[in-house]
Amino acid sequence: MAKVRGAVVVNIDRCKGCELCTAVCPTNVLAMHEKVNVKGYHYSYMANPEACTGCMNCATVCPDTVITVYRVKEPS
Repeated sequence: MAKVRGAVVVNIDRCKGCELCTAVCPTNVLAMHEKVNVKGYHYSYMANPEACTGCMNCATVCPDTVITVYRVKEPS
């Protein structure tokens, strides 16, 4: 069976740093960046991208729908 990997894309300028996505990530992929966006908020980013399974928990709980998750099957 092929392993599924995920990739999380965050719209940095619209992220308000609520940290809901980091709280629901089962593999601790997401973290809050030290830098701030144009609105002055720390934004979410993939701190541990190789651990992403593409579960989409982060995109589901994001109140501002700024997260998109892509899922790719890795060749065996």
